[in-house]
Amino acid sequence: MAKNFHSEVIVAGYDDHIRKLIPGYELVHQQIDAILTAELPETAHILVVGCGTGYELTYLLVHHPQWQITAIDPSRAMLEQAQNMIRSIAGAERVQFIQADTQSLESPQLFDAALAILVAHFIPKPAKADFFQDICQRLKPGGVFLSYDLMQPETFAEHQVLQHVAVQQGLTASQSEKMIARLDDDFELVSAEQTKDLLTKVGFKSYKVYCQIMNYYGFFARK
Repeated sequence: MAKNFHSEVIVAGYDDHIRKLIPGYELVHQQIDAILTAELPETAHILVVGCGTGYELTYLLVHHPQWQITAIDPSRAMLEQAQNMIRSIAGAERVQFIQADTQSLESPQLFDAALAILVAHFIPKPAKADFFQDICQRLKPGGVFLSYDLMQPETFAEHQVLQHVAVQQGLTASQSEKMIARLDDDFELVSAEQTKDLLTKVGFKSYKVYCQIMNYYGFFARK
C-alpha cells in the first residue's frame, strides 16, 4: 500500500527522502517559480494542492511578497509540518491552510494558478479525471495549472534508470530495489499520453510539457 502521509514519522523524514527519489527536485521548483513569475500578476492568488511539508510555499512567499496562497492537504501532519516550515518567513500570514482535498475544499474562491506537484501520481486512476476537473473548475478563465508527476515506465530499462538515479542520489541499492518493486503499490501511474487526454477531457484549453526528467513529467495547462 502507499505511504501513510498521516504518519508523523513519515512526514518528518519526507523532505530528505524525496530528494533521493526525485531527480532534479530543486531545479523543477525553480522552473515552476519562473513560469509563475512570467504568467501571473503581482497580486495573484495561488492554490497549492497537496502542499506537503511546504517546500513550494517557502519560495512563493519569499519571491512574491503580494501573492496570496491557499494551501490544502488531506494530512493534518503535513499541514502542521508546512506551518512550522514557513513560520519564520516574512509574509507567512499570506498563507491560508485548509485540511482538505480538491473535492472537499469548501471555498467559492477562483484562483489565478494552481500547483499539484508530486500529487496526481497518488490519485487512484478512476478518480484522476475528477481530480483534474476539480482543479480546472477552481481557476479563473485563463488561469494556469502546473503539475509534476511520475509517469508509467514502459520498459524494464526505464525502471533500471529510475533505480540507478535513486542510488546516485543517496538511496541504498536495497532501498532502490524495493522502490521499483513497490511502484504499483505506492503509485497510481498512467502514461504521459493518458495525462494529456485527461487534461483535455476536463476542460483545459491548452497544455504543454514544461519539463521532463526521465519518467517524471511536468505539465503546464491553461483554462
